[in-house]
Amino acid sequence: MPISPLHAPVLAWYAEHARDLPWRRPDATPWGVLVSEVMLQQTPVNRVLPAYAEWLERWPTPSALAADTPGEAVRQWGRLGYPRRALRLYAAAHTITERHDGAVPASYDDLRALPGIGDYTAAAVASFAYGQRHAVLDTNVRRVLTRVVDGVRYPPTATTARERRTAQDLLPDAPATAARWAVAVMEVGALVCTAAAPRCDSCPLYRECAWRQAGRPDHDGPPRRRQSYEGTDRQCRGRLLRVLRESDGAVPKARLDAVWPDPVQRERALDTLVADGLVEPLARGRYRLPTGVAAVVPSG
Repeated sequence: MPISPLHAPVLAWYAEHARDLPWRRPDATPWGVLVSEVMLQQTPVNRVLPAYAEWLERWPTPSALAADTPGEAVRQWGRLGYPRRALRLYAAAHTITERHDGAVPASYDDLRALPGIGDYTAAAVASFAYGQRHAVLDTNVRRVLTRVVDGVRYPPTATTARERRTAQDLLPDAPATAARWAVAVMEVGALVCTAAAPRCDSCPLYRECAWRQAGRPDHDGPPRRRQSYEGTDRQCRGRLLRVLRESDGAVPKARLDAVWPDPVQRERALDTLVADGLVEPLARGRYRLPTGVAAVVPSG
């Protein structure tokens, strides 16, 4: 596309204000970029930073992780939340090792074909690790583009085809510039054009923003409520999984029963952990973290 008036101010702002994050440094490996992208889904940067460093110290390559057990991936994941992401990383590492000689593939299609890797992650790794030209649409990018282009406070709940076209149309032609643009817009959304308290006066897109020009109209859809955590099945799952993470081997059911008072909710949560492959049931009512690759890595 022709050069957009959005490009120069965003790229200049990023050059001055970008955070120094390990997965953005020149020595970051494609595996490191992939690990960071999976960890950063639904988890803030300050919680990811120590977990990222510890993960790569233990498993600096996909092959190193694939040689371990999926249960160790779950254990190392700790309290980052949404622990199925650990299994997705393990499954991806296993497939990378078996089908790509241990090297994270560079093409979007090959990345997208890895188990547990969706459109966003494939585009992000292809862009940030390999400098390719892809529209990278995370929550921050979607919010920035929705405000700047459409004049609306929040993007739709689910990514639309129109959003994808807008993001694609705004990509600079040069792949390296497009990759830098992608991360720069993401950084604007993370640091300036935030969801709750956008700092419009500090935004590099202040002059171009349709939402600001319209007087920053409020969201006219259903109210956006923060998800509760206390007392939920998710909290119960976390308590059960913590018992297993902190144990060297299998634990009796009584150990799990002791950490959550509601037996119906506890059994439901335990059933979903087993169904998700995060927990393996054993004989005599014992449970452990998963050890079998077949339960985690798709065949074929």
